[in-house]
Amino acid sequence: MEELTAIQNKIYEIRGCRIMLDFDLAEMYQVETRVLNQAVKRNIARFPEDFMFQLTKEELECMSSHFVMTLPVKRPKSALPLAFTEHGVVMLASVLKSEIAVQTSIQITRAFVAMRQLVINSPTDKLSLLQQEVKELKTYIEEVFTDYNDINEDTRIQLELINQTLAELQSKKSIHDKPRPRIGFVK
Repeated sequence: MEELTAIQNKIYEIRGCRIMLDFDLAEMYQVETRVLNQAVKRNIARFPEDFMFQLTKEELECMSSHFVMTLPVKRPKSALPLAFTEHGVVMLASVLKSEIAVQTSIQITRAFVAMRQLVINSPTDKLSLLQQEVKELKTYIEEVFTDYNDINEDTRIQLELINQTLAELQSKKSIHDKPRPRIGFVK
């Protein structure tokens, strides 16, 4: 799991594609960046534009500022890194032809797939789940207020009847409250 996380931290998004840079791949394949790039140049037909492309200076500067990324020390300043898409990474394993390259390619592919699954499933599911819960809560609150208003109307009618009865009793009491003659022995 730690390997996948380490690989996923080296996957960037540029031009709407998830990519890995040549120097990160060279490190993972345990070869020098120049050796990796030479193998790519010898087999350039295997790397169409949707498998690999070279970064522009602006893209590299943007990445460096956003991700606090440092370029390898041995790289000439004029050389811009190559960016490999998921398919380009798989193709690199066939170009490098080493056991490490094959195993690393498998791990990198798994990291790309895990990221794709995370993007496709998780946030959308959480968002739709949250929307469903909000909808259910709204329906529940509307039902409660409807019931409250129904009870409230019934209660108002009952209170009016009680008040009317109390008023009638009050008027009868006032009639009966006239001073009555005292019965008994008066001093």
